[in-house]
Amino acid sequence: MEENLLQILNQVSTGICAPQDALTQILGYNSIGDFAKIDTDRASRQGFPEVVLGLGKTAEQISSIMQSLRANHPIVIATRIEPEVYRSLQFRLPQLQYNPLARIAILGTPPVRSGKVTILTAGTADIPIAEEAAITVECCGFGVEKLWDVGVAGIHRLLSHRELIQNAKVLIVVAGMDGALVSVVGGLARCPVIGVPTSIGYGTSFGGIAALLTMLNSCSAGVGIVNIDNGFGAGMLAAQILGL
Repeated sequence: MEENLLQILNQVSTGICAPQDALTQILGYNSIGDFAKIDTDRASRQGFPEVVLGLGKTAEQISSIMQSLRANHPIVIATRIEPEVYRSLQFRLPQLQYNPLARIAILGTPPVRSGKVTILTAGTADIPIAEEAAITVECCGFGVEKLWDVGVAGIHRLLSHRELIQNAKVLIVVAGMDGALVSVVGGLARCPVIGVPTSIGYGTSFGGIAALLTMLNSCSAGVGIVNIDNGFGAGMLAAQILGL
């Protein structure tokens, strides 16, 4: 810690580093106006820079945060970006890429790393959350293998891909309704399985709570669960597992 601080001070004294930039390095965050404090040190701690959650933010706020992060990182992403917000962002960030299904905006180029995450969905309606996980994994530099619509109501669809499941390094299973697919896949897989309950369903699905409880009560070993509709969290966890 002292060595790093001394290096920063030496850079300021020789004119290599501006005082404001030095302050940002020391504090570990950078203030953007009066609405955000950007975690500039997160990539060194966790392997990926801070991710911008688009919900509740204006296009101006999102673009300012992304530009600040992009100054020090090769890739920056923003999640839960609705199409109308993206259209506003386009004018401010012409190089911004966008996946409307995953609702993720990307500024920069992902790294290239070895490894692949396999992602399954129980139904077609679960695909948007699965795509959020997939884009997150790809932004971390890893490959993705997708297997959609293999829920337990037609379990033969899943079992015909048994070899794919058993050869996977990390699995993400996205399911709404009863969420039972996670337990089945967990019983077939030899790798970590990350379950993502979705809010797809009706009646006593209670917006994904039924799927969440089913997954939490799974008797399959090696299964971990993220929050309802949290494709981003699942993708980041899978990338961290592969990174190890």
